[in-house]
Amino acid sequence: MKRLHNVGFALFLACGTASTAIATDPPPNVSTRAEALTALASDNATHRADATAWFAGHGSGDDTRLLIERLSDESPTVREVAERGLWVLWAKSGDEEIDNLMIKGATELQIGQLRDAISTFSEVIGRKPDFAEAFNKRATALFMVGDFNKSLADCDEVIKRNPSHFGALAGFGQIYFRQEQYAKAIKYWKMAIEINPNMAGIQKNIKVAEEMMAISQRQTT
Repeated sequence: MKRLHNVGFALFLACGTASTAIATDPPPNVSTRAEALTALASDNATHRADATAWFAGHGSGDDTRLLIERLSDESPTVREVAERGLWVLWAKSGDEEIDNLMIKGATELQIGQLRDAISTFSEVIGRKPDFAEAFNKRATALFMVGDFNKSLADCDEVIKRNPSHFGALAGFGQIYFRQEQYAKAIKYWKMAIEINPNMAGIQKNIKVAEEMMAISQRQTT
């Protein structure tokens, strides 16, 4: 089988942890929501990036739409800040104890303590069942231990709560590809890049899936 670019579930490892830096330093040109909204519509890419970073650090889940719009910005910097900013917004539970558990689970996941991570994220889900990112992180851990059906179920829970979660949509694609359900993999990958056209590797993965689907169809005729 051809090599697949690892996007989707692993995305938060690359973006989620690093993205917290967005929230720590207030953007120099933006200090209020009104200023951020004005800067977001600026012709100056630096101002748009500052505004995007402000919403990542100070916004709420209701501001997801504003950052998703910036995923198609003409500036690569703004697009990158928007993607990282979305991970910051999605990680906000509004509860310090829950946030600490999420950090604990993410650490367990990163160092390979997968069963512990599953247990930690399950505890978060039990405490805060409407928190989409807890399902996303547990889906990641379940994928990594090879429990694809449970991972799919958690991806579904993510999308029910956050239909714009391109990471979970890409995760669907990863699982369906592993299950050799190539048409479904392509479908979900296309949904992911429709929201976030900046996901490296997705287009190549679609081409691989199309090739694998063609081979499978030839073998059955």
